[in-house]
Amino acid sequence: MKLRRDVFQAIADPTRRTIITLVAASAMTPSAIAENFDYSRQTISKHIQILTECELLKQEQKGRKIYYELNPNGMKQIADFIEPFRKMWDDRFNSLEAVMKSKIHEHKK
Repeated sequence: MKLRRDVFQAIADPTRRTIITLVAASAMTPSAIAENFDYSRQTISKHIQILTECELLKQEQKGRKIYYELNPNGMKQIADFIEPFRKMWDDRFNSLEAVMKSKIHEHKK
């Protein structure tokens, strides 16, 4: 049984996060992705491979070229993990805002 790489380890690397950002805008070939970095094509290919194994990127063959694009379904695991924290942060900011408004209101009296 082959274990899939951990998606959170994959996005921990700043190069891979940049690759995700690049292909989120539009599908790109490995060469086009590599042009954005001062690394060897082989290094970028390894990063792409990791992102693909984590299902954060998907590849599509168009003629003789392979294009990589963002896989929204792969990003769902990250979003699902973050969502409870986002709600907690929103609740805390709303509470803070209410306290600040009450202090401002008291100060104006």
